[in-house]
Amino acid sequence: MESIYGINAVSEALKARGRAIQYVAVARERHDARLQKLIEECKHAGVSVRLMPKQDIERLAGSGGHQGAVAITSAKQYCDVEALLAKRRGQHALLVVLDGIEDPHNLGAIMRTADAAGADGVVIPERRAVGVTSTVAKASAGASEHLPVAKVTNIGRALEEIKAANVWTVGLDERAPQSYDSIDYMMDCALVLGAEGKGVHDLVRKKCDFLVSIPMLGKVPSLNVSVAGAIVLYEIVRQRHVAAAKSASKSK
Repeated sequence: MESIYGINAVSEALKARGRAIQYVAVARERHDARLQKLIEECKHAGVSVRLMPKQDIERLAGSGGHQGAVAITSAKQYCDVEALLAKRRGQHALLVVLDGIEDPHNLGAIMRTADAAGADGVVIPERRAVGVTSTVAKASAGASEHLPVAKVTNIGRALEEIKAANVWTVGLDERAPQSYDSIDYMMDCALVLGAEGKGVHDLVRKKCDFLVSIPMLGKVPSLNVSVAGAIVLYEIVRQRHVAAAKSASKSK
């Protein structure tokens, strides 16, 4: 069994119904409205609630940032790339491929933005990268419970599979001369983000159809990967919303 902690993360896990939840533990010292709402959500979902001392909640969560709530659940269920390609949420596919993200807070932030941007799913490697842990679930505000995640043995081979399905791959690389907003994202595409500090590995870089960068106008040479990913994801959203609005206007 694993744990998910934080009010938003536990609430989203209840809504997503993607994991078997054994029970939700709630700090008996707290009586605020947010926690009471979570208890009602548990009752509605048929999940038992256990009132516990704050120190026991912290022990179950393994963190002090639990906000008085922790769910004891089954492990996150991963899928394969083929399943992600089959679950298109919009007119054009949108995947996020992560080449070795190690910080759980970065992974959680990227997953939160990916879900908000309407991405179909996220691809992560099995080794030398963080998986969907309780910290990731908390950092994602529960988005990790809604977003399908494929865990693969090799990111390069995963990109080949994605490209074979006629999905264009766009790598974010600070060395690339082409700006991220010069690409036409009205296509099935996968955004490839590299690891903290290291960026996209050379072998992965070579498999990308496009390489783009974000112009840096100050003294700092690069952005945090979760921030950089958010910028590009919402450029994709912007272009697609503009195109959809123009199409709707023409049909009237």
